Amino acid sequence: MTRRFLFVLGSARPDGNTELLARRAAEQLPPDVEQRWIDLAAHPVPDFADLRHDSDHRRPTEGNQAVLLDATLAATDVVIASPLYWYSVSAHTKRYLDHWSGWLRTPGLDFKATMAGRTLWGVTALAHEEPEVADPLVGTLNNSAAYLGMRFGGVLLGNGSKPGDVLRDTEALARAKTFFAQDTPLARFPYEAA
Repeated sequence: MTRRFLFVLGSARPDGNTELLARRAAEQLPPDVEQRWIDLAAHPVPDFADLRHDSDHRRPTEGNQAVLLDATLAATDVVIASPLYWYSVSAHTKRYLDHWSGWLRTPGLDFKATMAGRTLWGVTALAHEEPEVADPLVGTLNNSAAYLGMRFGGVLLGNGSKPGDVLRDTEALARAKTFFAQDTPLARFPYEAA
């Protein structure tokens, strides 16, 4: 299967540090790898309504939800590029991930089976010196991948607060050069790792 990367940009500002770092990593992908970039600020989705006990979910056929669903299903690799906001993913990103719950319950979609074996990646910029503060974000992505039977490529961390700061993080830029070339094991919940 030809690899198709979907970059889901979850920042509240365009050309932020997270996006800059994600683009540096994407530059290293082979030219035959398809890349699609979707900015969640430009493609907002409504808050997720949990209808699992009230009614069946319907497949969105138009608007931003349909665009995001179709792009997600078409991707072999989904890259969540979300800045670290309050130690986790941004509100835009969380809203997108929340819609996965509806897609899991949409008749005929087989979202879980379709996503199984594909790879979830993360890219984030944080304004904190200690990378451990991003553990909740990493856990959110790892556990989401584990639930769906996906592979998890980890999270590329960079440091930056003001626009462009991440381009001075030489260690992050060096990691970006090989980030998408690494092995991606099947994701496991923390209680499964022994």
